[in-house]
Amino acid sequence: MSNRFVNILVPIISIILGLLVGAAVMWFSGYDPVAGYIALWNGIFGDMYSIGETIRQISPYILAGLAVAFAFRSGLFNIGVEGQLIVGWFAAAYVGMAFELPIFIHLPLALIAAAVAGALWGLIPGILKATLHVHEVIVTIMMNYIALHTVNALIKAVSEGGYKTEKIHQTASLRSDFLSNLTDFSTLHYGIFVALAMVAVMWFILEKTKTGYELKSVGFNDHASQYAGMNVKKNIILSMVVSGAFAGLGGAMEALGTFGNIVTRSAFTGIGFDGIAVALLGANTPLGVIFGASLFGSLKYGAGNMPNEAGVPVEIVSIVIALIIFFVASGYIIRVLLSKMKKKKEAK
Repeated sequence: MSNRFVNILVPIISIILGLLVGAAVMWFSGYDPVAGYIALWNGIFGDMYSIGETIRQISPYILAGLAVAFAFRSGLFNIGVEGQLIVGWFAAAYVGMAFELPIFIHLPLALIAAAVAGALWGLIPGILKATLHVHEVIVTIMMNYIALHTVNALIKAVSEGGYKTEKIHQTASLRSDFLSNLTDFSTLHYGIFVALAMVAVMWFILEKTKTGYELKSVGFNDHASQYAGMNVKKNIILSMVVSGAFAGLGGAMEALGTFGNIVTRSAFTGIGFDGIAVALLGANTPLGVIFGASLFGSLKYGAGNMPNEAGVPVEIVSIVIALIIFFVASGYIIRVLLSKMKKKKEAK
């Protein structure tokens, strides 16, 4: 049994175990697990509208997952994806509503603004980690709160005391009449193609460039990389900057596609934190992130149908998601069991 096959099998087993234990939780709580999962399925794939909304939900999760996975491949744990996503959201929304430009300039400019804002927010913990050895987990957690309250203040400033910005101009929008009509007037937009393009970008950087080789090398062993002549400090900063850019683009999906503006918030969106689980489920690989984001996006959107159709509280889905994360995090145990099974077969 090859390592690659095991890497694929462990998340699949984790998902199955999570769903089975989730079914047991529903049953013990007095709900019908079969009806609950049927309602969840219908909420995800029941009609074209549901499919469109599910795909739309997946887009920011892909980018948040890429942000976490990219940093992790370089040996860093970026907990600040949430804050980087929020500043990217504001930057895209501001550029989208403040300027009037042709679409072939305006839309790319808004996306670039989001990526740059997220990158700058990732630059600060990157510099502190590289130069002063301040742990990135602590800094990025604090940067989340700074981002939330700074963006709230900026929204009030640009809206002259209001709680939301004006709607973006059509020339900066990712909305698509074609995709909307195709999915019974859902809010599906072109952001999914941007997210998939970034998956390809991450794969290309890590697998086909010298920079990617150095980033992975630093992630495996920074002391050996330094001895080999690599600039460890530069690679740490670069990793956080690229990770922040992915997160900022995740915010752009919401600003330019789903909502068309940004409002003040009293709490986090949760997308950035879910990106940690998406990356974990996808084994920090670009292709794996797509599957992890698809699972999370589907569960998050489909959960809304469970109370209506089956009377199952939406909190049950949160329990199922938590159980899946638990089993993925316990992947070492599953690997040991698979290894024992392999040895028994070889012994026979």
